[in-house]
Amino acid sequence: MTFEVVIGIETHVQLSTASKIFSGASTAFGAPPNTQASAVDIALPGVLPVLNRGAVERGMRFALAVGGAIDRRSVFARKNYFYPDLPKGYQISQYEIPLVKGGAVTIEADGRQKVVRLTRAHLEEDAGKSLHEGLPDTVGDVTGIDLNRAGTPLLEIVSEPDMRSSAEAVAYAKKLHTLVVWIGICDGNMQEGSFRCDANVSVRRAGEKLGTRCEIKNLNSFRFLQQAIDFEVRRQVELIEDGGSVVQETRLYDPDRDETRSMRSKEDAQDYRYFPDPDLPPLAIDDAWVQRVLDEMPELPEPLRDRLVREHGLGEYDAAQLTTSRALVDYYAATVEAMTPTEPKPALRKLVANWVLGEVSAALNRSDTSLAEAPVSPSQLAGLLRRVEDQTLSGKMAKDVFDAMWAGEATGDDAADILIERRGLRMISDAATIDRLVLEVLAANAAIVAEFRAGKQKAFNSLVGQVMKASKGKANPAEVNAALLRKLAT
Repeated sequence: MTFEVVIGIETHVQLSTASKIFSGASTAFGAPPNTQASAVDIALPGVLPVLNRGAVERGMRFALAVGGAIDRRSVFARKNYFYPDLPKGYQISQYEIPLVKGGAVTIEADGRQKVVRLTRAHLEEDAGKSLHEGLPDTVGDVTGIDLNRAGTPLLEIVSEPDMRSSAEAVAYAKKLHTLVVWIGICDGNMQEGSFRCDANVSVRRAGEKLGTRCEIKNLNSFRFLQQAIDFEVRRQVELIEDGGSVVQETRLYDPDRDETRSMRSKEDAQDYRYFPDPDLPPLAIDDAWVQRVLDEMPELPEPLRDRLVREHGLGEYDAAQLTTSRALVDYYAATVEAMTPTEPKPALRKLVANWVLGEVSAALNRSDTSLAEAPVSPSQLAGLLRRVEDQTLSGKMAKDVFDAMWAGEATGDDAADILIERRGLRMISDAATIDRLVLEVLAANAAIVAEFRAGKQKAFNSLVGQVMKASKGKANPAEVNAALLRKLAT
């Protein structure tokens, strides 16, 4: 019989605060081990936790972005368990009353849209990190503990088991990743552990109740998420078909072997002995605080995409591509604004969109650079595109100038004009000059002219190429085409 896959995802989002959730210790990545673990983070005697207001506001921002309910009174609890990277023996988290309840994320996968419901999102602190390394003159691996991450603020986002394939799971994770980066609550760096997914996977035959789930921990890439789920589905199906049964447990994914393996039996809530943290009062949030956070929210991707189509005259595809990244659409908007002080024309906005999605994005990929570090600023790009708009430069000439700007051959907002003058790149649009070039080419290529008049359309393109060559690429292509047609018709 056909098996149905059931997937729910728990996502740990590291919040973008400068300090930890209950202490003033830094959250910066890459510091030497154990240099950012304060007495509060490891609960030494005589210390008390103090809740980070910025972490709360980032959680509230997420609730507003997904249509979740912000609980006006939420409680922090102690989740008790022993593990080497949690020296105080408990993790401060939210259990019975989380900050955020409900919400939804709309995804596109397998050619259709789907709404994935959210159960909750709650605040908690991260644990430290165990480092397993083989050292010289030792037998086997040595384990070290780095407590720098201990106390780092996390928002754990829990979905309902609404996903039915690894493709849907990846689409959900990508949508969530884009959203938390867009609203500025997380830097989204998966290699540094800022965005990690735990996938709860089960299978069932049609008509049966939910099967026993296994949780695959700490998946920090979309590719690993898909591969881990696909392997786990195959493993569970084969186990059931062979007459076995799935055991609820926590598993790890090994990308080198492309397999999941057992880590530990899955604990239930009672195993953690949750109880309200006596050192932290309930978190109280009033309507005025919610309104302040709402007022500071950026425009979300979906309404912004619709506005780009409606007000900027962009196509659905361009609008969708621009809104895959807040940095990208901000770069586009800044370039449009720098182009002209008056209301730009739709054609100009389309020109900017083409360049941002084309040349700028390609240059970013080639140089492995972020937009924040791009050597060509929006105002510099606007200066270049003004010369395309006023026909000083052809498209090809503009690309050459852009490459030179990217390489740093000229700086400042007038970088394009400097390079145009330096290289003598002004496009020839003078009708008399173009007519002269066309007549010279026609006279020198009588055979090609005869082929064109015999009906061979490719001959026309050859003549255009000859005129462009004669002008050293500076002739206005549109004017060349028009002049050729006029002369060939006589």
